[in-house]
Amino acid sequence: MKIKVVFLVVCAAIFTSCGSGKNVVKNTPKEVVLEPREEKMPELPQLEQIQKPISTTTNHTEAYIQKFAPIAVKKMHEHGIPASITLAQGVLESGSGRSQLARRSNNHFGIKCHRGWQGNSVTHDDDEKGECFRKYKYPETSYEDHSQFLLTRKRYAGLFRLRHTDYKGWAYGLKRAGYATDRKYPQKLISIIRKYGLDKYDRVRRDGSLAVKTPTYKTTSHKVQKGDTLYSISRRYNVSVQQLKKMNGLSDNNISIGQDLLVK
Repeated sequence: MKIKVVFLVVCAAIFTSCGSGKNVVKNTPKEVVLEPREEKMPELPQLEQIQKPISTTTNHTEAYIQKFAPIAVKKMHEHGIPASITLAQGVLESGSGRSQLARRSNNHFGIKCHRGWQGNSVTHDDDEKGECFRKYKYPETSYEDHSQFLLTRKRYAGLFRLRHTDYKGWAYGLKRAGYATDRKYPQKLISIIRKYGLDKYDRVRRDGSLAVKTPTYKTTSHKVQKGDTLYSISRRYNVSVQQLKKMNGLSDNNISIGQDLLVK
């Protein structure tokens, strides 16, 4: 009889325990509020950072010429390289200072490292992937190194026998000496020089001052409108299609609305 009573007491205790466990489960859990995590953007290497572009309302090329004309004239008097050629190369090679290479390295002339270069460098895809290009702290240093690059290589020696006002001779001479692989390189340089009147800088005299006034550009150009073709433009300005293509470095007859074409 005692055993039976003990058995009943134990069973009651077990049932009571199970009931209390179910009550815990039925309790509504407290709502946990998680504070949002602050997402951190990956840091970019300083070398890869690109400055904000100039306002689209600014004529980038004219602003570039105004900024670097004084140093181009200075280098002309020091080394004999036409200021017009130096400026035109800077405009073309650096996209008026806005190309990725120019922004990353202040290299405005696309000068590769070559053997013996001991300065800083960056890699950039050009004729081949990941080529080594020189890097400068200031773009002005790029202008001096451009002069030294031409002065210290025998293949450019013949250019220094030309007058510093002979920009056409320099343009074609640079191509013959292997400065660029683009077969239209001379025509592109000449087109830039004519469009912005850069040959005026070749006649600036040495006067002890680096201040150079930017001339007023008297360009004869045509902004392509809807319906324009090279043929219709050639008839309008009394110039042949072939001349238009040559002046503007065009390899075919394709033109686009808003494009500026040199017509004289």
